[in-house]
Amino acid sequence: MISFAECSARERLALLLDPGSFHEWLPPSERVTSPHLAQLGVPSAFDDGVAIGRATLDGHGVFVAAQEGAFMGGGVGEVHGAKLVGLLQRAQRDRPTAVLLLAESGGVRLHEANAGLIAVSEVMRALLDVRAAGIPVIVLIGGANGCFGGMGIVARCADHIVMSDVGRLAMSGPEVIEASHGVEEFDSRDRALVWRTTGGKHRWLTGDCDALVEDDVAAFREAAIAALGKSKPLTLAALEDEHALLTRRLLALPGDNTGRDEAVLLWRALGVVDAEQVPDLSVDTVRALRVI
Repeated sequence: MISFAECSARERLALLLDPGSFHEWLPPSERVTSPHLAQLGVPSAFDDGVAIGRATLDGHGVFVAAQEGAFMGGGVGEVHGAKLVGLLQRAQRDRPTAVLLLAESGGVRLHEANAGLIAVSEVMRALLDVRAAGIPVIVLIGGANGCFGGMGIVARCADHIVMSDVGRLAMSGPEVIEASHGVEEFDSRDRALVWRTTGGKHRWLTGDCDALVEDDVAAFREAAIAALGKSKPLTLAALEDEHALLTRRLLALPGDNTGRDEAVLLWRALGVVDAEQVPDLSVDTVRALRVI
């Protein structure tokens, strides 16, 4: 077993894809870096924190992008976002079997916030265009930095989300919530609370991810192969189904919840027996518990 969380972006690509099949576009040797970081005197990365290219997965041609969490937490800036957009736009032209996004990001970089926000919106538009063309977009989340902010929204725009139990997915990260509303609202140092509300097990139980796997590159590869060729309809009816899912979750919560135990209350309301034990259960056991 090789930990997906402990691998770098390029290590994940090498282990997840068919051996030797990854061909990178705009590699570090091209030195396409962020102009904004240089102006601020902030160190840059020659790939701007994301590797993109084409490869094969189980013999099928795919386009793939992997965010590097070790560089600015995988934050999206202008060049980083442009590389993702370019990959998605080329997918519409070349029509690979699928597009894989190995997401690890805290969201938009504060150093180039406006450019990053625009970039994320362009990524969303391009991703939805790829889906409308019938090409499935598969997001894999299992990095140490999670998938937050704009990239959290991008992930939920995809056809399929694969998460490990150590992966995290949300709009706002724990530190952001604590900074905005205080530790009483969300204690970012409470690891049990963080994973209880943003972790892979929670996202699986509440219907926000399509596959829950161990923190193992081979498990992610198997789940990605299973999702190949399985695009979901991008229709008004599908959107209404998502809204209905959110409504069911809201209605399931008791009106007097305390906030801190909201996740456990929701699991119990959805019919999960011994909801308090979920954080300690194995991935296989949790996979069998989903009721939504």
